[in-house]
This record gives sequence, C-alpha cells and structure tokens, in this order.
Amino acid sequence: MKYLLFDLDGTLTDPKEGITRCFQYALEEFGIHEENLDELTWVIGPPLMESFMQGYGFTKEQAERATAKYRERYVPIGWAENECYPGITELLAKLKEAGYVLALATSKPQNMAQTIMEHFELAEYFTFIGGASLDLSRAKKADVIEYVLEGLKVTDRSEVLMIGDRKYDILGAKQTGLKSLGVLYGYGDRAELTEAGADAIAETVEDIFQKILIFH
Repeated sequence: MKYLLFDLDGTLTDPKEGITRCFQYALEEFGIHEENLDELTWVIGPPLMESFMQGYGFTKEQAERATAKYRERYVPIGWAENECYPGITELLAKLKEAGYVLALATSKPQNMAQTIMEHFELAEYFTFIGGASLDLSRAKKADVIEYVLEGLKVTDRSEVLMIGDRKYDILGAKQTGLKSLGVLYGYGDRAELTEAGADAIAETVEDIFQKILIFH
C-alpha cells in the first residue's frame, strides 16, 4: 500500500452533535420533530440528499430544500460542534513518517472538509483533500474517490486503501476497485462493515496501523 484514503466523519473526527443538530433543525422546517439526537446518528456518513429522501420519503426538491436548511445552521455553527478522535493526530503523523501518502475522501462538501481539516490541524498530513461538490455532481462516495484518485494521479489501484466507518466507504471502495479497511469506533458496526465487504476491520484508532500492514 502506498496511498491511504480516509473518510472524515466517524473516522477522523466525531461530528455527532453538529450533524444531528443540523439535521434536526432542517426537519423542523417540514414539521418533523426529532427530539432524540441519538436516533439521528444514522445520518452520519451518507450524502444528505440520500438521508432525507430514503429516511423521510422526501422528493428531490424537498431534499434540496432540506439540505439548504441544514447548511443554514451547519456553515456558521455545526461544523465546529465536532471533535477529533483521540489518537488520530498521532496515527497520521506515524503513517506519514512511514512513507504513506494520505488523502481525504469524504461526502462532506469540499469547502467544509477543508475548513474542518485545517481547524483540527490535520490538513498538514494530507497530500489531497477531496469532498463533494456543492452542485451535487460529485456526491456519492465512489465519485469522490474517483476525484481523489485523479488528484493523486494514481496509476495502480492495488496500491490504494480506503479507510472508513460506514458501508458507504466500503461500497465506494469496491465500486472503484480498491481494498477497504472498516473502523468500529465510528458509526457503523461490525455487521454493517462485514456485509458491505470490508477486507479488514480495525476496532480502535490504535489498531489501524497494524491492520494496514496486512495489505502489504
């Protein structure tokens, strides 16, 4: 392995409070009251449009309106209601020192991903930061991964490993011909990651480095 692609939410940082509160805020616009934020953690990972449409039966137009409402709170407040998982900075430093090329592949909008990575001082470890486009032409994980691979000028996909906490990361890796490593400290469980076809699973942040070695 030469290139390591990381998901952001649930993998590098824990965005639970910001994402669930903003989703709750958007639903209020439609008269839907979700009181328990723990019941909304399923929205951490997939594209927002998909969550609104599949979770609440919204039409494409309603989902676009809900997404705009979500960002109304997320852009000034929600992104900062977030924290870096313990041990992540140390892991990234160790991986970079070992010679790996690190990149971000997230369904979060590109500009917000950049802001968060810089805020938590993670950007310095990454060669390329890839996120979704605001016009949604690049929103699904596979599309983001392709964008990152192009940005890194990857010629051999057998040298690339996708690391993430949800099935979307694993499925996105499969769709683009990559191996994948699931992590259990985020918002997907072992059953979800295994069913999606993860090639290996790390239980903790500290476990990631050793798991990467099995791909060599």
